[in-house]
Amino acid sequence: MSHSFTKLSADEAAALINDRDMVGFSSFTAAGAPKAVGKAIAARARTEHAAGRPFKIGVITGASTGKSLDGELARAEAVYFRTPFQSDPDLRKAINAGKVEFVDMHLSSVAQSIRTGVFGKVHWAVIEACDLAPDGSVTLTSSVGVSPTLVRSADRVIIEINRTHPVELRGLHDIYEPADLPQRQPVPILRASDRIGQPVLRIDPKKIAGVVESRLDDEVSPFSDVSDVTRRIGANVAEFLASEHRTGRLPKEFLPVQSGVGDVANAVLGAMGVHPDIPPFEMYSEVLQDSVFALMRTGKIRFGSSVAITATKAQQMEIYANLDFYRPRIVLRPQEITNHPEVIRRLGVISINTAIECDVFGNVNSTHVLGRSLMNGIGGSGDFTRNAALSIFTCPSVQKDGKISTIVPQVSHVDHNEHSVNVIVTEQGVADLRGKSPHERARLMIEQCAHPSFRDVLHRYCEASKDGHTPQTLAHAFALHEQFLLTGDMRNAVVC
Repeated sequence: MSHSFTKLSADEAAALINDRDMVGFSSFTAAGAPKAVGKAIAARARTEHAAGRPFKIGVITGASTGKSLDGELARAEAVYFRTPFQSDPDLRKAINAGKVEFVDMHLSSVAQSIRTGVFGKVHWAVIEACDLAPDGSVTLTSSVGVSPTLVRSADRVIIEINRTHPVELRGLHDIYEPADLPQRQPVPILRASDRIGQPVLRIDPKKIAGVVESRLDDEVSPFSDVSDVTRRIGANVAEFLASEHRTGRLPKEFLPVQSGVGDVANAVLGAMGVHPDIPPFEMYSEVLQDSVFALMRTGKIRFGSSVAITATKAQQMEIYANLDFYRPRIVLRPQEITNHPEVIRRLGVISINTAIECDVFGNVNSTHVLGRSLMNGIGGSGDFTRNAALSIFTCPSVQKDGKISTIVPQVSHVDHNEHSVNVIVTEQGVADLRGKSPHERARLMIEQCAHPSFRDVLHRYCEASKDGHTPQTLAHAFALHEQFLLTGDMRNAVVC
């Protein structure tokens, strides 16, 4: 039976949503987020608040979104709950001020948490699409996220048809949702390029409350030019991987690569792309950003499996103008599959992620500044780090004009512990921590990764405790952090 769906304005769609409703939105980064409905919900919140009425919603997404969703909702004080990841400065401020309850979690587990009711009832799913068939089949836009689980779990669905994305995207997506426990079967992906699902997201037509039309671009910020620091980090990662390949510790055909999004990740991929001793490789990652498509055009990247195309406007237009070239080289999957531990371990993924700080023993903080203020969240870095064939973290050795060392005696918040982290890279060098004891790791981290202006204080810290398996001194473990809180500069910290 075919259906005729109700056409709604964005404001009419927002009027359907009630105070304290739990709303799931499509998105993964700013890609694929429903922007017109997001803005309209924020506008409604402002109107309700001005009239003295409460209006806040719970928000579940795939990962971060753009300024038209997270940003607008945060500025309108329209959010009481948010999960699993964010990157908006206004939402971050509200979370750190205690105005929004934020649950930071591994992205691979979001869908299962929705299905098992961890977040309670999902009242609405708001999904961006480029096409909707009469039988409820939806072609998504530039990301998948947790959209399959959201539309299955939600009471009602609103579809935002965004005309900036062509209907020819059909066939780019691979929609597959595992069965509920205990009936779950192995995920049958043996290569990054395998397709195991359907090209469309199927929604019960009776669930669709209406369709909103929009023409709004994905709000992906342009990347900064490669700096001397990010260039050196990228070169260090590329040369390390090339060395692993030359010595045979990586197979001749190389391994699939996962890379985070951002300036450092862009520099790393760029350096890998021009290194003559790194062969063509595949991506099995959460995002495909601009540098990936440049390397696809040169042949250095053969295939990219991802959750989202997180591309700047110019790059997105180039992709859409050349879909015949990119279609056999790209697949977009739900994050439950892209980040699935079983698949990551089977494929032998090389994970490359960024850190806020690392300690001398190999523990990594990727989420909190000074242990308390959330930056973005753990995202999918834990999914990949814990299951990778080779896990790498990158960061500059110093921040704030040299006042902060990112290599510290003990991280102020642990997201990835020493048992999962194999390699740490700064612009100073590479610390390969595999097969090293805590004492050996500490010496390697200080000599290879720490900035020269902090090496003496870090050595003194480790030398202060000769006994025990790990040379940790609780009285001085956070001496650098405490010095920064007192003076705004870690360089004069006293550790013994």
